[in-house]
Amino acid sequence: MATAYDYIIIGAGSAGCVLANRLSEDPSVKVLLLEAGGRDWHPFVHMPAGLAKIAGLTSINWDYITEPQPQLGGRRLWCPRGKLLGGSSSINAMCYIRGVPADYDEWAARGATGWHWDNVLPCFRKAERNSRGADAFHGGDGPLSVSDLRYVNPLSHAFVEAGQQAGLAPNPDFNGARQQGVGLYQVTQKDGARCSTAVGYLDPVKSRPNLRVHTGAPVERITFDGRRASGVACSQGGRELRFTATREVLLCGGAINSPQTLMLSGIGPADALRRLGIDVRVDAPDVGGNLQDHLDVTTLQHCTQRVSYDRVSEVKTAVQYFLGGHRGPGTSNIAEGGAFWRSPLATDERADIQLHFIPAMIDDHGRNRLPGDGYTMHACFLRPRSRGRVELTGARASDKPRIDPNYLGDPEGFDLKVMLECAKLSLEVFAQKAFDPYRGDWIFPPQQPRGEADLIEFVRSRAETVYHPVGTCRMGSDDTAVVDPQLRVNGVEGLRVIDASVMPNLPGGNTNAPTIMIAERAAELILAAA
Repeated sequence: MATAYDYIIIGAGSAGCVLANRLSEDPSVKVLLLEAGGRDWHPFVHMPAGLAKIAGLTSINWDYITEPQPQLGGRRLWCPRGKLLGGSSSINAMCYIRGVPADYDEWAARGATGWHWDNVLPCFRKAERNSRGADAFHGGDGPLSVSDLRYVNPLSHAFVEAGQQAGLAPNPDFNGARQQGVGLYQVTQKDGARCSTAVGYLDPVKSRPNLRVHTGAPVERITFDGRRASGVACSQGGRELRFTATREVLLCGGAINSPQTLMLSGIGPADALRRLGIDVRVDAPDVGGNLQDHLDVTTLQHCTQRVSYDRVSEVKTAVQYFLGGHRGPGTSNIAEGGAFWRSPLATDERADIQLHFIPAMIDDHGRNRLPGDGYTMHACFLRPRSRGRVELTGARASDKPRIDPNYLGDPEGFDLKVMLECAKLSLEVFAQKAFDPYRGDWIFPPQQPRGEADLIEFVRSRAETVYHPVGTCRMGSDDTAVVDPQLRVNGVEGLRVIDASVMPNLPGGNTNAPTIMIAERAAELILAAA
């Protein structure tokens, strides 16, 4: 195996696979893509409904757990992140959502110069191959396939009808001219199969002679020659491997692993690094800070008809899917229906609540199977004010970091107030006539809340992450930003961070599509600077 490359990419996830594709287009450029996990071989990774079966597989999941959350009854929350080719795009629910133009204009206003909507829309379109074709908002020939669902459960149609009865406008395209309303999600699928970035970006180019993909190789640290990043040290089978980068090292580990890798490499809060015996290269207090995530509360009801996915035959579904040309319930992303709503507490014209409807009972992220049939509403606050932090617990990459999202920890208590609106909206939609033929007993909450105190208890006892951590290597133009608007790490040379960790604040929706956009734009910036 060669040891010297022009570019070394750390992490073959949602961003890393994009960069590997775009940078290796030039046959004179040598690219190394390093992934701590393995290949995306598991058949349930590719069958969309298989996400319910792979949720707890630690072989493809970093399986992180947060610190106890004081505002959530001291609970430790599960924080799954993909650990395989494609990263979290290989284990997520495939909902394709970008946010709204004002999200990116806000980034630019906060110092992420050049990242306003007019800059990023072309990158979204460049990435996308939408089954409906190209238009002013969508791309038609990109690597990432985006499609309508092939199979939709009748309960999801009931949800869309109920949302309209509750006052939400029908919306067939959350990524079009407007986001607010209710409808069915478009998903990152191609011909009924998951289209992760490994499938869309990496598979078509992995045979390029100038691209090397190395799995099972967790990076221990980034190496330096003076101020310049010179390569990486990674481990495999108990031995250390070293690779050198003649141009740049590109860190794409995500909102948890990227700040961890920077800190292990001596870039982070100086006092904390010294306590662990790590030589300080750059005193950067904000590395690991600014952690944001979408907190989500789930409302569950029993279903009086046997139409949910709870009792679908897994064997029959798999046979129909794999032998029947990717058809049937196996093509479902489970989170089929969605909505964006502007609550009474919204501070501007953007929606501040997002719904994901699931025609099955989802408890503890699907790891706890409940008896009978039912359906689930996920509701999250899109613009939380709480900020948390990722910190090291040891000086090795194998030492899992300390993750404290500080959920509901904003001093004014605003996040909790909007989470109560999330719960109220869920209850209101479930109360509509469209659910009359299906509505059974309550599961969570066990009975109709009688007032605000009941709602608060419900949120504190049931809220979980909806898997959107961002912000821990914040992009900006100020002295405390971790990376500049070109995504270059401040204080060193030849090193960029390219993933969800650079987002100054959360966009209004799922974060996978924005992460892919960031990588598309980063590739343009890198090639322009070469």
